[in-house]
Amino acid sequence: MITRRFVSRGHLIDSGILASILNLIVKEEAGYEIVKFEIGKTNANPSQLELDVTCGTSEQLAAVTLKLVQIGCYEKKATEALLKPAPGDCCAPEDFYSTTNHKTEVFHQGAWRPVAGQRMDAVIVIDGGKGARCSKLRDVRPGDLVVCSSESVRVFPPERDRIENDLFGFMANSVSSERSVNVAVAALAEELIRQRKSGGKVVAVVGPVVVHTGGADALGTLVREGYIHGLLSGNALAVHDLEYQFYGTSLGIDLKTGKSMSEGHKNHMKAINRICGHGSIKTAMESGDLTQGIMFETIRKGIPYCLAGSIRDDGPLPETETDMIKAQEAYAAVLEGATLVLMLASMLHSIGTGNMLPSWVRTVCIDINPAVVTKLSDRGSSQATGIVSDVGLFLRALAQKLSE
Repeated sequence: MITRRFVSRGHLIDSGILASILNLIVKEEAGYEIVKFEIGKTNANPSQLELDVTCGTSEQLAAVTLKLVQIGCYEKKATEALLKPAPGDCCAPEDFYSTTNHKTEVFHQGAWRPVAGQRMDAVIVIDGGKGARCSKLRDVRPGDLVVCSSESVRVFPPERDRIENDLFGFMANSVSSERSVNVAVAALAEELIRQRKSGGKVVAVVGPVVVHTGGADALGTLVREGYIHGLLSGNALAVHDLEYQFYGTSLGIDLKTGKSMSEGHKNHMKAINRICGHGSIKTAMESGDLTQGIMFETIRKGIPYCLAGSIRDDGPLPETETDMIKAQEAYAAVLEGATLVLMLASMLHSIGTGNMLPSWVRTVCIDINPAVVTKLSDRGSSQATGIVSDVGLFLRALAQKLSE
């Protein structure tokens, strides 16, 4: 039998971390003995846990250790990080540590070192001059020193909200259609005002459904009034936004009457062609041909944005980034420093964005389909708050609330 002592510190009881630790050990058929447990006297005071974990083999202990690290446990007697050189381009040693999106530290040169650029599905590279950082596999180069195994890593999962007046407490970190949309609108409006006053950075991840459901004008207003500071989407959002601005339709449907227009099916192609005739959306603005809309307000405000291409794209527009690696890098650049991310009816782009975000960045996902938020949670974006609603109706109500 092999026994190791582990430590965990934080709001272990009300955040459910203690139960997660003990349940995991039992599930893995290992043994444990709580050596010390100091409970915080108030909500502001953290608790500290020390426990011995016993396993039958070193392989079982390694497996249990990896899982305990992911939920905030780490070995009390930290050992120096095991560093191995990368054998080649885009290739790490086989036993590399794969990151989560939670705050992470590595024990290196006798101290716990913070890991920069936190994101999930990355490796940790130690650079003598820059310290520890997350690196995508595609960015690993021969000789890079990669952290291997989990024995010298500690992770800090986000703790459950414990503040009663938390603006998003009404969601209780769950997904349900049985919520008051008016309450959600008021809470999000209050948060957007707070973000603007405090100099926060709000990034919107937007699907074309925002245009189809009549939310384009409302979103344009949020951009114009300074509530949105970054825009992430695909070619389709811009195309349908432009179609709506030029022809009053979305996918050929008149958004005022709800009726299909004669030959309206080609309006999105006409919009692409019109922009290509100008050379770019910005040039169309400068010529006076484009005078409003989501893209108009975004470009006019100088807000950073990225339109990531896909296999379904018509055109695409000149501004659309068709190189997926470059699009991922552009997304990450726009997200840098974000304090709130709004995911508006775009499953693909929302999941991609969630994978890039550290877990301490608040995200709010608004979609008529509860499965979208569920998928975000399943992929590890535990910070996602779900609001089940028609996104067009929600945005119009939000813009109205912010104008009061």
